[in-house]
Amino acid sequence: MDVFAGLLEGPRARGAFMIRASFELPWAVRIADEAPLTVMIMVEGDAWILPGPGGADGTTGKPLHIRPGDIAIARGPAPYVACDDPATAPRAEIGPGQVCRPLGPEHAGRYRDLGVREWGESPDGPAQMLIGTYQMRGEITARLLDALPPLLVLPTEVWQCPLTPLVAEEIVKDEPGQEVVLDRLLDLLLIASLRAWFARPEADAPAWYRALGDPVVGRALRLVQDDPAHPWSVTELAERSGVSRAALARRFTDLVGEPPMTYLTGWRLALAADALRDGDGGLTVAAIARRVGYGSAFALSSAFKREYGVSPQEYRS
Repeated sequence: MDVFAGLLEGPRARGAFMIRASFELPWAVRIADEAPLTVMIMVEGDAWILPGPGGADGTTGKPLHIRPGDIAIARGPAPYVACDDPATAPRAEIGPGQVCRPLGPEHAGRYRDLGVREWGESPDGPAQMLIGTYQMRGEITARLLDALPPLLVLPTEVWQCPLTPLVAEEIVKDEPGQEVVLDRLLDLLLIASLRAWFARPEADAPAWYRALGDPVVGRALRLVQDDPAHPWSVTELAERSGVSRAALARRFTDLVGEPPMTYLTGWRLALAADALRDGDGGLTVAAIARRVGYGSAFALSSAFKREYGVSPQEYRS
């Protein structure tokens, strides 16, 4: 499996929140559900995503415009606003658990259930979106979240998503096994969207991903990522990459932004975090430690706590 395939293998929706939202103009909803990742497809009309203070990028960012066919992906847990116009004040807020509360008595009852996975003001509103939300961090790997910007948009002129009609059809069905169908559809939608996004030259991909194209550093990265349990050293990586130790250390740091052994440590700990979060068949911390290249549970625990601020056991719980 190549490194990129391994990165995209992570999404595993489990009872994901999926809905068709329909709005009358003007409309605005503040999203504060603390979800790790949300995918939005604009079906009718257009919308703005506001990454203002406390918003999708944690700064006062530029509002992003999405039109029919466009896909927006928001990385949580910071809140953001979806609206018809940046000047429209939010009418409601979506909190954890997808609980909707009106922002003012004049908006009580404005947004409501309209049918099977349909929500909003009226079924045929001029603004319609298909929304899929991963509600638990364990459904998305730390490696994938770390590779994404807080907010990205795939315009339809860049990539026309072939899954949109199928998602629109399935999202409102109430049939046996429908939850599983929607979970897998959301996974496929996210993977296909991210593959298209990473392929764009202007995509803000992580440094290690861009460095994969380098004949020397890319080789070293693949060695580390394919076999994190191996007792790698800079000397061995350099030998197998065909350059001197000093040349690899310098080139790796220039392209990736950190030395090879620092990257290796971060990669191992990210893999351990994913294994702890996913349960990974009930593996012990010692077994996970061996899998990612640590000699003992104690060694992993020490490194893990320095990076994440909690022990592996606490992180798992």
